[in-house]
Amino acid sequence: MTVRTAIYAGSFDPLTNGHLDVLKASLAIADTIYAAIGVQAAKKPLFSFDERVALIEAVTSAEFGEAGKRIRVVAFDGLVIDAARRHGASIMIRGLRDGTDLDYEMQMAGMNETMAPELQTVFLPASPSVRTITATLVRQIASMGGDVRPFVPAPVAAALSAKF
Repeated sequence: MTVRTAIYAGSFDPLTNGHLDVLKASLAIADTIYAAIGVQAAKKPLFSFDERVALIEAVTSAEFGEAGKRIRVVAFDGLVIDAARRHGASIMIRGLRDGTDLDYEMQMAGMNETMAPELQTVFLPASPSVRTITATLVRQIASMGGDVRPFVPAPVAAALSAKF
């Protein structure tokens, strides 16, 4: 039996219900999923890498139970294709919210295919209930004292509240 390993890259700053939706769908197509947190020196995230790891691990364990153990959180600071190779992934998961995402993701998939033909990009459409969620908007709402609970898991809402 072939083990299917996928990588799902993002900033996860913070983890949203949209990210969870994609991770849940990923569990149906891969045996192991690497939630790869992009770490760039030029960007100053709201949550540290360690905070994001802790939130992803706590939430996926609570949401997915035993299946959550198949999700591993790692960092990467270069090309995602290099991170995929490092972790033995043959599938790159990309979530899609709308047509704008599709246009951008198709360009990226084409470039990635040229550089890493062994890596198959799989697009997973977001469920209608989470299509409007972006981490950027969640951070903005939280920074202005808004209620982010409809958009993020409870531990993330609590962490955001503590930050602001």
